[in-house]
Amino acid sequence: MKSENTVRDMTATAAGERQIESYRQMTGEQRLAVALDLHELSCDVAREGIRRQHPGADAAEIERHLHARLKLAREGAKPKQA
Repeated sequence: MKSENTVRDMTATAAGERQIESYRQMTGEQRLAVALDLHELSCDVAREGIRRQHPGADAAEIERHLHARLKLAREGAKPKQA
């Protein structure tokens, strides 16, 4: 029971540090698998949002909207050139 209290009472900073330590103990392949799983999860969440915004959209249209969002995100992450 004590370990449950430790996790439940953990601060966000401590949880973040614990997660980073877990990542450091993983192999590169394991970290890549986690990253790909998180990417797929975020795409699934975005698809749900798109379905709510466009209830009549078919699967292909939802994917087009998703790809447009991903493109915007990539372009927003690029540094501005002078």
